[in-house]
Amino acid sequence: MKIEEQKELVSGFKHLELLANQVVEGFISGMHKSPFHGFSAEFAEHKVYNSGESTKHIDWKLFAKTDRLYTKKYEEETNLRCHLIIDNSSSMHYPKLKNEEPFYHNKIGFSVLASAVLMNLLKKQRDAVGLSVYSDTFEYYAPEKGSDRHHRMILNKLEELLEKPKNSKSTDTVTFLHQIAEKIHRRSMIILFTDMFQTGNNEALFNALQHLKHNKHKVVVFHVIDKKTEINFNFDNAPRKFIDLETGETINIFADSVKDAYEEKVNDYFKTLAMTCAQNRIKYVPVAVEESFEKILTTYLVEKQMFG
Repeated sequence: MKIEEQKELVSGFKHLELLANQVVEGFISGMHKSPFHGFSAEFAEHKVYNSGESTKHIDWKLFAKTDRLYTKKYEEETNLRCHLIIDNSSSMHYPKLKNEEPFYHNKIGFSVLASAVLMNLLKKQRDAVGLSVYSDTFEYYAPEKGSDRHHRMILNKLEELLEKPKNSKSTDTVTFLHQIAEKIHRRSMIILFTDMFQTGNNEALFNALQHLKHNKHKVVVFHVIDKKTEINFNFDNAPRKFIDLETGETINIFADSVKDAYEEKVNDYFKTLAMTCAQNRIKYVPVAVEESFEKILTTYLVEKQMFG
């Protein structure tokens, strides 16, 4: 299937939403086999009736089956506020997709579908969701809401991100994380999808991530990578030209001559990220585009329970 045909297949929020729903339903159906079986109640569209509440919305049919009182949950009832942040710099549009590859096998496509998957789950749970997108500019911001119209608007924006950027876009993570932090006033779970390529020093980055935690927010960083080439550096030893997608800079090298030093450097960087995030009580999760979305969903469920 060609990329143009794939875009038609996922064009319109309904198709992206359908694909996300398939991922979520597959995950839920397998939960009874996992340690997260107890989370199944999270997906119910009911809540336990508390004495003194109005009996107007009690589900009497469910009472007949379970002998327990539950009330139906409606759109205006919000348990959690979640703000998704996506890095849309040029490096996130790596690797270049072949004609037969699905759109979610590069970093931006993986982040888009992962975000749609989380939105599907949030919608099932009647939670509010917001979205920020940045690169070298603050491209998009939508506050946390729970309405169907709001979900459609965000899904439409997510789909727009699947298009290849026309110009090289650098990453200004530090600047825009500070701006986003200033916009989110009510306590929320903040989930960031980024490949962690940024200019400047790591201290500035961690200060920006720490700023996201103000107002007692919970922060989850999904570090999106192409494991085959960005971690394991699996290239043959033919002479190659490597191009920086954000600056356009090039370097001609034999991959074998730098493979060991590159992998050691990357491994050290990942350890630094993991250690510093842990020290700052930020959940840091590397995710590879070759993987399923189970790690995304499992992390969300565990962090939501801890978030309270």
